[in-house]
Amino acid sequence: MIRLKKIATLVVLILISFACVQAQDVNALIAKVKFNIDKVNDYEATARMITNVSFLKVPDADVKVYFKKPNQLKIKNEKGISFVPKGAVSINLNNILSGGKYTAIDAGTDKIGNTTVRIVKLLPEDDNADVVLSTVYIDEAALVIRRAKTTTRTNGSYQLEMNYGKYSAFGLPDKIVFTFDTKDYKLPKGVTFDFDDGTQNNRSAADKAKSKNGKAEITFSSYVVNKGVAEDVFK
Repeated sequence: MIRLKKIATLVVLILISFACVQAQDVNALIAKVKFNIDKVNDYEATARMITNVSFLKVPDADVKVYFKKPNQLKIKNEKGISFVPKGAVSINLNNILSGGKYTAIDAGTDKIGNTTVRIVKLLPEDDNADVVLSTVYIDEAALVIRRAKTTTRTNGSYQLEMNYGKYSAFGLPDKIVFTFDTKDYKLPKGVTFDFDDGTQNNRSAADKAKSKNGKAEITFSSYVVNKGVAEDVFK
């Protein structure tokens, strides 16, 4: 009986040690990914933005994307207004990982296309933080985030899909697909768009938005990294 208790105790200790090693491994992986992202102090990027929202007619647009640490992000359309949800700051991966004030949980592996990714759930330590949960899918070979899902208290849920190319060493994607729930989006004050009236009785935008997903695709053609971005850009 005593021997069985010793064996059971040993098994528990092994399991606890294994869990600790996993946690350390996940935190080390995130630190490596963040190291690449932290190389970028600011950037100005040229991109093409395609927006797909069922109840709005939003033209494709050539845009400039500006970023400056720690979390300033601006998307400018020279010929009009780009439709970007309030939570679009989430497309800044630095914002998801900034501060390290979260508990990282290893959630196993998955595949995105032909790439095996490590799934890590990030739980904020601050109970009052707007972000409730972030789940990141990390390409361990390239040390980049291929997908990120974020749930917030005030801005709904968002998902990012990233494709990488020549700027992957900085953790900067060639393309971002940003998916969001349109029922959580409110048009900025004074902004109007053409509404699609192809449904019976021309239902309101609010009705059409229910349980619908919106999508914004941003394809980057070039980045200018760490050359400085003026504060006036973000006003």
